[in-house]
Amino acid sequence: MFRRTLMASVAVATLGAVSAHAQTIGFSQIGSESGWRAAETTVTMQEAERRGIDLRFSDAQQRQENQIAAMRSFIAQGVDAILVAPVVATGWDSVLEEAAEAEIPVVLLDRMVDSSPDLYLTAVGSDLVHEGRVAGEWLVEAVDGADCRVVELQGTTGSSPAIDRKNGFEQGIAGADNIEIVRSQTGDFTRTRGKEVMESFLQAENGGANICALYAHNDDMAVGAIQAIKEAGLKPGEDILVVSIDAVPDIFQALAAGEANATVELTPNMAGPAFDALEAYFADGTLPEKFIQTESRLYTQADDPAAEYEARKDLGY
Repeated sequence: MFRRTLMASVAVATLGAVSAHAQTIGFSQIGSESGWRAAETTVTMQEAERRGIDLRFSDAQQRQENQIAAMRSFIAQGVDAILVAPVVATGWDSVLEEAAEAEIPVVLLDRMVDSSPDLYLTAVGSDLVHEGRVAGEWLVEAVDGADCRVVELQGTTGSSPAIDRKNGFEQGIAGADNIEIVRSQTGDFTRTRGKEVMESFLQAENGGANICALYAHNDDMAVGAIQAIKEAGLKPGEDILVVSIDAVPDIFQALAAGEANATVELTPNMAGPAFDALEAYFADGTLPEKFIQTESRLYTQADDPAAEYEARKDLGY
């Protein structure tokens, strides 16, 4: 296990040598299921290049077995550290123990695992529950006491964002008896599935007439759902309120067009804080906090979404 003794005494003895040359870091990415995920990959590569890091990238195509195989390959290659954005929360103990035995620190990006914190150096991410809570609190304020039937597009089943963003939203609307989640189904964080599931919601809810609002666990599913709403002859943003999470460029275009109402930002730059933590660790064994939290912010139609789109459009989304 990645015990304190390893992280302290071994660090002092050996990590100075690591910091003396260009670091080689493996990065196991979930895949490219969303625009946000693509931006995270782009920003991570940019950060690595800027710092002179040899980044070895593996796309898992949304499959945990591919991520585990990539991590084992990185261990066999003798990389200095591993970054992983875990596709689901469970099933990581064995490979994390293998990395610890090889004295390779692991940093989690944007998602958590159910393994012991001793098995990884740190995790970088937002407060996923807080993101969902902000979305829920926005809806409570937006409907101002009016009855509101909500449909929910969940993320990948079993993933920490899906679990936490759902819990957070439910916390945000708790006490608002006028708001009810009437349908909830996974859209796998993809635009295509978001559209397909929203179509089924519309059909089941009187062509959408019985739906007050859509809550999507990410913007890509929301963008797909917006298309489904339009094809059903309704006006997204007016007939059905749309609130989602990530703050990707396309949702800002939807906000500017009045077709979405709010998004909660999840910055794609998880790698910057991760590399900072590794740099300090490699230098003298400094242990980071177990969770490094990034900032989240609510954006609405009042926040100049056209300008926000321009600021984000070249980040690889």
